[in-house]
Amino acid sequence: MLSYRHAFHAGNHADVLKHLVTIQLLRYLGQKDTSYMVIDTHAGAGVYALDGGYAAKNAEYESGISRLWDRKDLPPAIADYVQVVRELNPDGKLRYYPGSPYCADATMREQDRLRLFELHPSDGKILTDNFRRLEAQRERSNSRGKRVMIQQGDGFVGLKALLPPPSRRGLVLIDPPYEVKEDYQHVKKTLEDALIRFSTGTYAVWYPVLNRMESRQLPDKLKRMKANGWLNVTLTVKTPSPDGFGLHSSGMFVINPPWTLEPLLKELMPYLVKTLGTDSGAGFTLESGQTAAVNTGTRRV
Repeated sequence: MLSYRHAFHAGNHADVLKHLVTIQLLRYLGQKDTSYMVIDTHAGAGVYALDGGYAAKNAEYESGISRLWDRKDLPPAIADYVQVVRELNPDGKLRYYPGSPYCADATMREQDRLRLFELHPSDGKILTDNFRRLEAQRERSNSRGKRVMIQQGDGFVGLKALLPPPSRRGLVLIDPPYEVKEDYQHVKKTLEDALIRFSTGTYAVWYPVLNRMESRQLPDKLKRMKANGWLNVTLTVKTPSPDGFGLHSSGMFVINPPWTLEPLLKELMPYLVKTLGTDSGAGFTLESGQTAAVNTGTRRV
């Protein structure tokens, strides 16, 4: 598992979906004055350089954020996401891409709290260094207390001690590498435990859409969780290759989603398919419900 480095995939179409949804979830939480906590179980390095190192090898960002960067017709919610990326690139050139921790930090308010876990020792150090630089650049006051806390360790394990958050409001982002099939099992078990501790929390799970059985079964297993509701959205940018290699599609599964998310995604997903899709296999699915037996709607393009 420690061989995985998200920098190879920074800014690709899967990141666009993941971070677009994450930012909108936080915008909703921010509508109330009460503080909230964001917990990222697999935080990564926080910020990624796109013009060198791992990200430049496959240049996957060219299939994602790069296609949105210069467009003038962005829907407001997508423009909001792109603006978060622009904050890292004040000269207007796309050189850096924010991971989930930075997207959260850029969206949160002074009273909110961010808790980050990263198991990979190299990425954990880079994450800590990146946040030190961000804090220095923004010159935030010391009155915020421990607004951001970073821990090197397994987020699946560390999450337990943080639930429920003091304010009883929060978002848990779960985004493991899925390099081993056990990650799919860990996601399910972690959510089952978390919902017992913090049943009203919002949980967002990113997952790859692959041919392997564990990937295909994960959404159906999550639909059976005991929660107030769920939403599942996937984005496909191209027809799968015959050999099964390459990431053509990914999804975000949200437990206890805000009521505003589904109608918003109904508006946004056709735009993402048109802008990021590369062939006739591009499309999206959007479904939501209460239990596995209740589905309020599925749409495929």
